[in-house]
Amino acid sequence: MSDAPVTAATPTTATHLLHAVTSFTDMPDPSMPVALFLHGFGTDEGDLPGLAPLILPPGMPWASLRAPLALPTGGFAWFPIERPGDPRPEPIERATAAVWHWTDAMLPADTRVVPIGFSQGGLMAVQLLRTRPDRVARPVSLSGFALSAAQPADEALAETRPPAFWGHGDADPVITPAAVARTAAWLAGHTADAEHRYAGMGHTTTPEELADVHAFLAPLAV
Repeated sequence: MSDAPVTAATPTTATHLLHAVTSFTDMPDPSMPVALFLHGFGTDEGDLPGLAPLILPPGMPWASLRAPLALPTGGFAWFPIERPGDPRPEPIERATAAVWHWTDAMLPADTRVVPIGFSQGGLMAVQLLRTRPDRVARPVSLSGFALSAAQPADEALAETRPPAFWGHGDADPVITPAAVARTAAWLAGHTADAEHRYAGMGHTTTPEELADVHAFLAPLAV
């Protein structure tokens, strides 16, 4: 992810499904949660599946989605970077709708998803929780942040406080301090014990963080 503003991009239309790679070929068992990998700015659906054997419970199926905006410099994004750390809600809400469109079309109706995102994808993982929490189990945001605009399920989440995981480094040069503070406050008021802060970690992941994610997802073992 870069701090440089990017405004020129080609969106996937709302009528088209996002491109994805999956660990399954047939419709998965609806009793099993499905992990959704949501990549960061400038990469694609091939970026995160390598984490699957490190963090997912054995047997959990996964899908890795390609973000809807094709960047002129290559790769894809969930939303343009216009105001680092404080993006406009409209493109994020369109991207969120596109993820749910894919989920509704490609997974059984009762299947819960486990969104796992990095950077922009980490914001998207939180967005799925904030829009349809009944379909979301144990979301994971890695070096991500929370949108400042209120979302449909915020009031309900403040009452239920579901488990979530937000991992970030105290040496991250990409996510702004204001975005970090906003995210910490939102998660503290709407989820259970979400924040995991790693000393010296930049805008990346570490073996320590991935081990913590593995432990966090272990209760979903199938």
